[in-house]
Amino acid sequence: MPIKLPNELPAKELLEKENIFVMDEDRALHQDIRPIQIVILNLMPLKEDTELQILRELSNTPLQIDCTFMRMMSHVSKHTSKSHLDTFYESFENLKQRHFDGLIVTGAPVEMLDYEQVDYWEELQKVFSWSNTHVTSSLFLCWGAQAAMYYFYGLPKRMLDKKMFGLFWHTVYNRKVPLVRGFDDHFLMPHSRYTEVSTKDIAACDAITILAQSDAAGVFLAMSENGRKIFVMGHPEYGRMQLRREYERDRKKGLDTAIPVNYFPDDDPGKRPPLVWRAHANNLYTNWLNYYVYQSTPYDLDGTPWGDEIPDNYK
Repeated sequence: MPIKLPNELPAKELLEKENIFVMDEDRALHQDIRPIQIVILNLMPLKEDTELQILRELSNTPLQIDCTFMRMMSHVSKHTSKSHLDTFYESFENLKQRHFDGLIVTGAPVEMLDYEQVDYWEELQKVFSWSNTHVTSSLFLCWGAQAAMYYFYGLPKRMLDKKMFGLFWHTVYNRKVPLVRGFDDHFLMPHSRYTEVSTKDIAACDAITILAQSDAAGVFLAMSENGRKIFVMGHPEYGRMQLRREYERDRKKGLDTAIPVNYFPDDDPGKRPPLVWRAHANNLYTNWLNYYVYQSTPYDLDGTPWGDEIPDNYK
């Protein structure tokens, strides 16, 4: 089944060229199906690139998915046009009355700042709180996962000695949990970050279950509240060339960024990197949508079991 997108969203044409079934708004209106409602809070600066990456992952299920994009109004985007944001993105203020089956919160290049120094932190906290009553399951990525662990469980992040950058091997734990169903015992996933929430701190939090981790990169995948909150510390959505673009960008800025680990053949940046994590990335999103969104959500979203009261400070 397809993902449903606005007719003019640039990512729609690119996805169609990849033979991904995309349904426009006009065709969707003629189907008597309630699509899964997913809201994507896109905190990345190059929003169109991130849109394409995440929509590509959401397309690999038999479910019809209706995607809504949210942005933080307390932040001025410098890398995405105002017209694109005004056309395809909604504010939290406009969405806070609605219920959604799933929420995705992306990473953001603000990890060098304390959370309270991020200009949209106050607004983001409102989204986190709202998700408790208006979203069936939330998926937090990279910095978004670190921020959510800090907000919900008080777990701090810490600076790394050097950038965690490249493809790292991870081991699956708690294999009976549906989120890792179909995973190999060991798998590669991309990381690109300067901070982490320590494995020790996560393991000590009784509310969180670790599902996959790496000796080198720490926790990759964890969940709480029976899957109502899912934390992904890496970037499974990354395409083949994303780490290469980030490496070239850092070098042009004069940063002493090392060649991404396990990425280029023979560690030669001139060679095309193989795509060796896509199957597990697809599996992760498919399992999330099936077991923690579709199988858990009510048909009538306004009757969601998580409650329908908006806290007074959001009204």
